Parts: sequence; C-alpha cells; structure tokens
Amino acid sequence: MRFSFLAFAFVAVGFGEVASAQHLIGHVGGGGGPIAKSIVTLWAASEAAPVKLSEASTDDDGAFRFQFDTEKAGGGVLYLTARGGEPKMGGSGGANPAIALMTTLGTGAPTEVTINELTTVASVWTAAQFLRGETLSGHALGLKIAAGNVPNLVDLTTGGLGPVIQDPLNSTQTTTLATLNTLGALLAGCITRVQADACERLFQASTPPGKSAPTDTLTAAEAIALHPWNEPAKLFALLDYFYPARQEAGSRAVPFRPYLLFAPGTWTIALRYAGGGLNGLGGIGIDGDGNAWAANNQMAGSQSTMFGGIGGTLSALAPNGRPISPMTTGYTGGGVDFPGWGLTIAGDGKVWVTSIGGKTISVFDKKGKPLSPSTGYNLNGQLGGMQGVNTTPDGDVWALDSSKSQIVHLPKGDPAQARILCRTVNDKPVDGTCQVKGPFHVAFDLQGRVLVSNSNSNTVTRFPANDPGKAEQLKVGYSPHAIAIDSQGNAWVANTLGEPSIREKLDLLRAKMRSALESKLTPASGGDETVEKFIALVRIIEEFPGGSVSMIRPDGSQAPGSPFDGGGSISGPWGITIDGNDHVWVANGFGKTLTELCGVRTETCPPGFKTGDAISPPKTGYAGKGMQFLTGVVVDPAGNVWAANNIDLMDEVCLTKTPDETLSTRCGGNAFVVFFGLAKPVRTPVVGSQVRPW
Repeated sequence: MRFSFLAFAFVAVGFGEVASAQHLIGHVGGGGGPIAKSIVTLWAASEAAPVKLSEASTDDDGAFRFQFDTEKAGGGVLYLTARGGEPKMGGSGGANPAIALMTTLGTGAPTEVTINELTTVASVWTAAQFLRGETLSGHALGLKIAAGNVPNLVDLTTGGLGPVIQDPLNSTQTTTLATLNTLGALLAGCITRVQADACERLFQASTPPGKSAPTDTLTAAEAIALHPWNEPAKLFALLDYFYPARQEAGSRAVPFRPYLLFAPGTWTIALRYAGGGLNGLGGIGIDGDGNAWAANNQMAGSQSTMFGGIGGTLSALAPNGRPISPMTTGYTGGGVDFPGWGLTIAGDGKVWVTSIGGKTISVFDKKGKPLSPSTGYNLNGQLGGMQGVNTTPDGDVWALDSSKSQIVHLPKGDPAQARILCRTVNDKPVDGTCQVKGPFHVAFDLQGRVLVSNSNSNTVTRFPANDPGKAEQLKVGYSPHAIAIDSQGNAWVANTLGEPSIREKLDLLRAKMRSALESKLTPASGGDETVEKFIALVRIIEEFPGGSVSMIRPDGSQAPGSPFDGGGSISGPWGITIDGNDHVWVANGFGKTLTELCGVRTETCPPGFKTGDAISPPKTGYAGKGMQFLTGVVVDPAGNVWAANNIDLMDEVCLTKTPDETLSTRCGGNAFVVFFGLAKPVRTPVVGSQVRPW
C-alpha cells in the first residue's frame, strides 16, 4: 500500500525549528507490500564514519517521516537504512530480523523516498567498494559518483525502475534490467519468508569463498556485488525454490518482472551510456572529476567504414553517463580527424588526442576547447597515421606514429621542441637510436623508462627517456597493444594475437599485408597503411583466435606463467588497465568480454589464487551487458569499470565497401558499458599508465 504526503523544508525558527532543518517522508517495502515497525535511519557518509542524522520507525503502512539538520550532514552523501520490521506480504507474519535495506540519496534529499529491494540492489552495487554492512564511507568523489548512478537504476521516490535502465539501449539489448529484478526478487524471498528457510538459503548461496556467511539481506547483497563470479547458478536456483514455476503457462509469482529465465554468467550490474558524439570508441580515459572521455573513430550517424567515411571527434560523459559534449558531433577542431586509439589525460587536465586520418597530434582543455591549431600539430607533414599517446608525470608528451614506425616526443608538451625518434626506413632504424615496428601504445614505468608496444612484432621496446640509444627489445606475445603499469612497476601487456602458432601468424600477416597494399583496399586513407594493417589483423584473428597478457618485471624478466590466457577467456585483447588492488583488467576485442586477472598483490585475490589467475569466469570472462568489439577499459574513482564499444557490425559493415543501406551506420560501436562497483577505485587521471590507488 503506497501513500503520498507533502514534504516541507522548514525555515522559520518560530515553529521551533532551526533554519537548516528539513523534513523527509518515505516508505519501506518488501515483496510488493509495506514493512511495519522497521527502524529507518538517515546517515551522512564521508571519509570518516557515517554520521547519524535522524531515526524513525515505520507505521502499519510502512510509512515514516522525520526531521534532520542539513548542516550536520556536512555536504556528505545521504543514505537511508531500514532494519527489521514486520512485512505485510509473505507466508509468515511477525518481525523478521534478517531485513536490512538501503537507499542512497546523494548530497541532497528528495522530498519523498522509498526503501525496498530494488533501491538496495542499486545502492549496494554502485557503492560496493565503499560499503561494509550499513557503514558507507570513502573519498568524496567516489561516493558522489556512486550516488549519482543510483537514479539511473531506480526511481528514488517510487522504488521502481529508473529511466536509464529502461531506455532502448538497456531494457531490450542487455540483461541488466532482468538481473536487477531477479536480485530484488531473491532479497524479497528472504524478507517475506516465502519459504521457511528462505533467509538461510540466501545467506548460504551468497557466502564468498573463505569468508563468513551474511546475516541479513544487506550483507547478502554486498557479498554478491563484490563476488559476482561466485557460483552464480547456485544463487539463481533459489528463484525456482522461492517462486516455483506454475504448471500452466505464465509468469512466476515474483514481485518484479522481467526476471532472468536462466542462470547468468555473473551477477554484475552494468549500463550502456551513449550520446555526446560517441561512435566507434577508440582511446578512452577518466579525468580528475570522474568524467569519461573517448576518441571516436567515426562520427555518429555516418556511413563510415574501414574503406572511408567521416572521421570522428572527441566525446565526454559525466560520471553518471550524462553527455557533456555535443550530441552528434562531439568536440571538434584542433586538427582532430579520425582519431584512433590515441587519447590520454594529463595531470593538468588537458586531453591529448592523435589522429590516423589527419596525421596529427591535438590537445583540448578540460572543457573540450581545442588548444591546438585547426590543423593540429603535424610537424610540417612528417607524421603518418598516429596511434598511442601518453604523458609523463612531469608533463612530457610522447606519441606514436604507427604507419611510419616512429616516436614523437614533445618536452613539456611543447610542439616547438618536438623531436622524432626511432625513425625506420625499409624496416631498419636510420638514426641509430632504437627501432619500433608499428608502435601502438606508450607507457612509462616507475623508473622513468619509456615502453612502446610493437603491434607488428612480438616485442616491447624499452629505453630511458633521456637515452633512446640504450633501447632494448623485450619479447612478449605477438602484436602487443595496450600496456599498463602496476603499483610495483611491472608492465602488463595485451598481446592481441598471443603465442600459439607464431610462425604461421607471422607468415599469414606478411601475406595479408602484401595483398592489402597491392590491392589498395583503402584509397580514402590516402595510402596510409594503418587501416590495411587492421584488416589484416582481423583476418588473422579469425583464423587463429586467442591472445594473451604478458607481465614484464622491472628487470626485464617475465613472471612465472607469463603470458597468461585468462583461463581461455582472453581473445584478441586490445586494452588493459590496473585497479587499486593491482588486479589486471583486459578488454577482449574479439571476445567482446572483460577478463579480470589476479595481480602481484595476491592477498587481494580470492583464496588460493596466484598472479595471472583469472578471477572472472574462465573461458567467458565478464560477458554480455551490450558489449561489442572492445578497444579500451578504464577504472574510475568509484570502482566502476568502463569498457569501450569500438565496432558493432564488423564484416557486415566495417569491412564491406558498400554495406547494406539499412545497416550502413552501424560500423562504429555506440556506447560505454559501465560495470558498477566491480573494481578497486583508482585516482584519476591515470598519468603515464601508472596506477595510483585511493
């Protein structure tokens, strides 16, 4: 039974209240009905222990109201908990001490709120890295990001579904909506005691390996959110036990629909965020405010393919997925034209982007205003198809020319001082400094050395930043792409082709490259080899699926077991990043999945895991949720994992000269896929690919 009252913010001291007093009304529900005699508490969360602002008990209709002092909240994130009470729905009456529910409100409180199973799931998953029991605490930015995503999942007033989870990108193209409802139904089964042992069964099924069993519905939800890979089928089986299927056709008697019809691979909650010009996401990054940036290979709405089209621009989304950049075009200017994988955010907030089509280096301020000229920085035409770009902590910019196999160094980001290193002609170095082959990504280790992945080889080139002449070639898997540096200075490298049948792959790559160049597959690219290389790479991976991740120690050796295959889940890996626990996250381009590996700090991994073991499910990784061909993965300050959809329809559109008109705008992937609370938060921006945990 629902209710509605008017809420007032009292400001007149004549009524016996302080100027900062506010009244809040709400409702606590479970299983589709009210929960009476539940103790509702309003808290303010910050880095310290949460501050209790007010407390009340619900009436027979599940309603509550109270007054609190907004000044006492101190600008913290407000949240509500509801404990115990008598649910009006279910098989047995009386108080249920296992009831514990939650709703995160944000830095301000709405006039009316609901606390139920769905608000609990939304609040727990988004704040999983900051929540222990009913205690929510953490750094301000992370808490605000977590709270800001809750309304996308649920309506704080009604306790029903939020607008984003119901939009066309999420409601019918991913399982997130059904997953949220199923989790809510499982909590409801305990709350209303649909079976006499419902709570005991829920707690047993959600107990993490090596840890104590949950004791209430809130801690059960937390255990599932932090260990979504833990025997998902066992938890799903409770749906049939709690709500047996009817003999006749029709839905189960569950409180929320739609629900899952078969067990998920993991209990992750993710949303797809689009708009702001996002299309064909290449390089990505998170800035100091938690905003997500992407270099778009193509322009939204264009009929672009690998054989030509309208080059993309630059996009930015707020931490809650709201587009910041213009909806169709994104941020333009500054010489950006068909940017690829090259995007980085410097310590001063500037966004550096490289372009394949424009053969330029560009820079924007934190608001998307171009700081480079309209032609970009092209070093008097000396540049080719540009890919990776990165900045050092002291402000130097390093960029990679993949098609000409050379490196560009801009001391302090000053193009007037730019120098070109490692020039190669006919596959041989011409200046005696170093050699790179199809350089793709550049990173910097804790000793200030430059590491460059050679996508046309099976090596990473490493040299002191001030002495390229001391370059060394470190062997990894074939076609290394992204590089990430963990907190101990180890370099993790995503090998797109991996290790098996390396001789066959080399021979095939050479043959396909010759064929591509001879037939001039991409005249629109002006003779640039970058796209031809990509097409050749696609065909090789189709014939030789797989991939791996190498771990290079600071001394140049590899860790035992390296390269790692993620239990078979790594397939065509493209992007890689490290979280605050030193776990390794891999974006599988051709697998369209994410893999989470145990890193060097094995004490943060599940019991018995060693470095390189897959925490995510073997063979599949974290799958679904609308992921397409992935090129990048980053972690934000709230522990959300952002994956970049780069390609939607590969063969049907991207690799077809004249695709079917009805599909012709679907080469580019169209969204970020954001997994909530899945990783340990990191400080952003991640400068030089070096992780800094909170």
